[in-house]
Amino acid sequence: MTTATARPVITTSREAKRLADRHAAWTPGVLPFYISFLIIFGFSLWAFVPNPTALGWVLTIVWSLPVVGVLIGFQGVLMVRRRIRQVEKMVPPAPAEDDFLIVLVPTIGRHDTYPALERSVLSYVDHLPAYFPWMRVDVLTEEGCEAAEKIDALAELNPLIRVVTVPKAYQTPNGTKFKARANHYSHELRIEEGEAEDDVWVLHMDDDTGVGPDTAASTAQFINRQRRAGDDAKHMAQGILTYPRENAVNLFTWLADAIRPADDIARFRAMTGTGTPVAGVHGELLLMRASVEATIGWDFGPKTIVEDAQHALNFCTRYPGRSDWFNGRCYGASPAGVRDFIKQRERWAWGLVALCFNKSIPLKYRVFIGMGMVSWVLGPLQHVGLILLVAWFTGTVNTSPVTQSVVLIWAINFAYVIWTYWEGLRLNVISSAQHRRKWWEPMAIVALIPVFSFLEGLGGLRGLVKFLRREENKFVVIAKPA
Repeated sequence: MTTATARPVITTSREAKRLADRHAAWTPGVLPFYISFLIIFGFSLWAFVPNPTALGWVLTIVWSLPVVGVLIGFQGVLMVRRRIRQVEKMVPPAPAEDDFLIVLVPTIGRHDTYPALERSVLSYVDHLPAYFPWMRVDVLTEEGCEAAEKIDALAELNPLIRVVTVPKAYQTPNGTKFKARANHYSHELRIEEGEAEDDVWVLHMDDDTGVGPDTAASTAQFINRQRRAGDDAKHMAQGILTYPRENAVNLFTWLADAIRPADDIARFRAMTGTGTPVAGVHGELLLMRASVEATIGWDFGPKTIVEDAQHALNFCTRYPGRSDWFNGRCYGASPAGVRDFIKQRERWAWGLVALCFNKSIPLKYRVFIGMGMVSWVLGPLQHVGLILLVAWFTGTVNTSPVTQSVVLIWAINFAYVIWTYWEGLRLNVISSAQHRRKWWEPMAIVALIPVFSFLEGLGGLRGLVKFLRREENKFVVIAKPA
């Protein structure tokens, strides 16, 4: 174990009050959803004309599909609001003196990803020791990676940083590749070094995702709470991924990624936070007991390219009811351009579609991801612009559903989409150095939703095509802004 030099942490009621005030700023707003819903629902009722045509039936089905996920997401929002209102009743954040924290940071080790890696790793050793007197940062690299010298020099800056190099000749029993292979090597190393214990926690981070003092406090608060929970203690937890403005090199993709923090406080909160992460997890701010991770590992086979989601579904099988959500935040960076944005979504969709057909995981744990993937890959076919184009070609002026009752479902779905971008933008701005939105940003993000939706759907459809064509799996790592 590595000892960190802990800085003093105030654990008085005043500190708890300050923490409550900070959490209050992160309380999800629901007014934008209600306003959008009323406007869309009112207009749809006024414009409704029964549409028993083929287009009416298609629209009724494809525009109604997301409603289950939307209702689950909104449940998550209400759960976040309730927990934040009760934050003053929780144990104040204090150093996790009895637990050891390992921050695991896999990196492909390219020159174009190194600047973000350096920013992220330095944030860990700067902010986490205040709450974790026992900790270490493991930077996980591949033997012979092009930025190896830079990474070794980075490790020399602080004794808490250790470089773990995966040998080129290393193979898992199931032939796993890419990031999952590296994670499995690290998992085996922890077992060999005697660190696969209940009081050792592994914090999985991406190499472009940093932390702040609030991240350290919330993470320690969660871990300390598990010591008091007894038999009800959790083994896995997920926090919120945000995108500070200063980490963005492309304004358009930064606005497009507003959907991600909103998803964390909605869908992920509802699923992971109620104990069984059937929606999967993401690889940033994923906290897990080393002893539990040791029973699952990461050796999922050569076709795995969404190892975090597959790990979550395996966790569901072994430890149902043992995951949680915590109000900690990490700070990432959006793709550097639209091409990288689409590549990123394509890889996710490709891997998730394959996961839906993975029979090694019980069907009941694949259903929710499968429902979400149907809506995702059909995204381009649901696009308003395409529907209007089809209506124009067919001479159909009526784009109402078959029956008026469907209008309610449509209004809920469309209002939720507006809310995700509106609220996600607010969360990303709060996480930035400048905490105020520019006057034009909310209007711009709502106006651009059709464009964002098309790009998301295009990435999903491309991923589906690659799966259906049975192309060789590729783990595409996009360039990371500094």
